Amino acid sequence: MCKSHVLSVASAKAPFEKTTIERRALRPDDIQIDIQFSGICHSDIHTAFGEWGETIFPLVPGHEIAGVVEAVGSAVTKFAVGDRVGVGCFVDSCGECEYCLQGEEQFCTKGVVSTYNSLDYDGQPTHGGYSQKIVVTERFVVRIPDNLGLDVASPLLCAGITTYSPLKRWNAGPGKKVAIVGMGGLGHLAVQYAHALGAEVTVLSQSMSKQEEALAFGADHYYATSNPDTFKQLASSFDLILNTVSANLNVNAYLSLLRVDGTLVNVGAPSEPDSYHAFSLIMQRRSLAGSLVGGIRETQEMLNFSAEHGIKPQIERINADQVDEAYQRVLRSDVRYRFVIDMSTL
Repeated sequence: MCKSHVLSVASAKAPFEKTTIERRALRPDDIQIDIQFSGICHSDIHTAFGEWGETIFPLVPGHEIAGVVEAVGSAVTKFAVGDRVGVGCFVDSCGECEYCLQGEEQFCTKGVVSTYNSLDYDGQPTHGGYSQKIVVTERFVVRIPDNLGLDVASPLLCAGITTYSPLKRWNAGPGKKVAIVGMGGLGHLAVQYAHALGAEVTVLSQSMSKQEEALAFGADHYYATSNPDTFKQLASSFDLILNTVSANLNVNAYLSLLRVDGTLVNVGAPSEPDSYHAFSLIMQRRSLAGSLVGGIRETQEMLNFSAEHGIKPQIERINADQVDEAYQRVLRSDVRYRFVIDMSTL
């Protein structure tokens, strides 16, 4: 076993403390990673604040992990010491069910093991990437291309695949009109992916304050949703709307922006339920959908695509003693656009 310094919280909304945990001894198919950067995801905040059901405390969040292979088990074949690697939202699955065999481990029928706030198949709680080291089975490790910095690569392990996966599944591409709701940590990546896939991209944001940035990321159009004329002007315009915000929206209003057979896909997860009228779907054969992340194969595809097209998040690097402050800044929307923790400062 190896010891690792970590940042953990003892209870809901408690401040982070520097503590020490033991990572498991290497199994034959395990990889030990020296974590260099860990992104802060809004999911980390929801979990640390106890807002998404039961939380296993003490909690070490973090599922946007980038680092370097430090040691490998005897049966590892894909990676070697010194390789640049990443770990995302999950660290194990059964590997045998229909979804695992399709490369969609996130839907494992046995229950996928999350990177943190989960129990592994031995019943031990998992601890995430706000840590110096992590030990993960080889199947759940991805390779970070050489032309992607480890710091900018880390948010791609959640924010990147969360937006890339639905855009690919709902065929964003040439001839398609795609709207991105929100220009935050998820939205600014979604704009880049939709643009690189060849779609005509419109950003729908509450105000006009981020118009210049959205256009720089590849958006073709930008509208403020606080202006009621926006919904009249854009009625029945889009083939696909990707909602990246975690606040409750007027779902009926956004459904009205879809063409016949258009789809509104939610990747943001508000804490309160949304509501809509069935006729908003029925009259134009529209669809309302959701998307989680992607499997390991698609995550590697996303990283390679990002490297090929120069897609990366805009980040603010912080030290380990700034995480509490960073959480509060995320809640105030005071970040452009993702925080990344430099784990060498832990």
